[in-house]
Amino acid sequence: MTSFDSSPTLTAWRALLAVAVVFVMLATTGWTAVRNQHSAAPREIALAAWAKDRIAGHALPDVSSPAYRLAHFFATLTAGQQVALADKYPLVVGNLNGAPVGLRYRANRHALAQAEASEEQRTLDTRLSPDGRHQAALRLARFRSLLAGDRQILTFDPSGRGRAAEVFGDLDRADRVSVVVPGVDTNLLTLERTGVKENAAPVGMARSLYAAERSARPGSHTAVIAWADYTAPAGIGMDAALGGLASEGAVRLNALLKALPGTSDVSLFCHSYGSVLCGVAAHELPDRVSDIAVAGSPGMRADHAGALHTRARVWAMRDRDDWIAEVPNMAVGGLGHGADPVDPAFGARIVSASGAVGHSGYFEPGTQSLDNFAAIGVGAYDSVTCASSDAACHREISGEPET
Repeated sequence: MTSFDSSPTLTAWRALLAVAVVFVMLATTGWTAVRNQHSAAPREIALAAWAKDRIAGHALPDVSSPAYRLAHFFATLTAGQQVALADKYPLVVGNLNGAPVGLRYRANRHALAQAEASEEQRTLDTRLSPDGRHQAALRLARFRSLLAGDRQILTFDPSGRGRAAEVFGDLDRADRVSVVVPGVDTNLLTLERTGVKENAAPVGMARSLYAAERSARPGSHTAVIAWADYTAPAGIGMDAALGGLASEGAVRLNALLKALPGTSDVSLFCHSYGSVLCGVAAHELPDRVSDIAVAGSPGMRADHAGALHTRARVWAMRDRDDWIAEVPNMAVGGLGHGADPVDPAFGARIVSASGAVGHSGYFEPGTQSLDNFAAIGVGAYDSVTCASSDAACHREISGEPET
């Protein structure tokens, strides 16, 4: 739920909720969709080769191993051996939690260069339809953009609609780490934008937050991750009303968080459907996650903040012009995402979103929403501007004990 700001969206949501039960019944009684057949994706091919390979006489580790085991494996290798694996298996090493961060950046540059070459050939393939060649041209432009300069790409997988994550700042040396978790329609083609809507896309959100955090606490060592490394719902269809993709994304998010280097505090900034994912992930978050801040949330699949079963502080905001307020807060048979996080009864610390215009404006410079995110991200809680009526938020920033 990243880019819709119109009344037709509300109508679509109401219609969706009205007929959703029918679709759920169809889905559970044998009705299936026909899926296009496709050849193995490049990463699948690389994983198969990795599983059979060896280095220095030893088998390569299972990529599903815990991050600490993978970190130990890389620590036993020489620098030359690490680089050799990254160059030979960029789509594996670049997405491997536990691999050194700098090595992942290197691997993903190789993977992007390979994807660029492949997509350039597709743009010239006369067997493709005009639309197919147009899509190839768009993907080619995205790969070239991600290769420009010294961008720090932490994950990259061109399969399907694609997934990626980018880091701003020095992740290895950061005292505080922020992770931006975006909502629907997040994929490689929507990863970043230019112009008016720049800060409505994941990369723009993270870049804007990084600048605001550095302004909020000059000299601090912060890092911000634009995390688009999950399969998000496409549009406002059934996937957006259900929690399946949030559950799958929660597993991926927690895997990343448990593999982050160092011991820095981590804050999550979860927008729209991203807040559903963060709610599902909450009970398994590592202890270093100190804050979960949600904006424009349709619900966190919990009746109240306590039901998230997390030690992290839970913050919530919503702009008064955000259409998400009109989406019914319900949870029936898996449909809907539950209570409204900005309802005082939910128990989140409600903060001001003044200046944020609509559903996609929370990361715009000059807004209280962004300033509040930055203050939370650097731990400057006394600089947070609370919603006027929220006592829990005021207690948090004043240091008063909970009652």
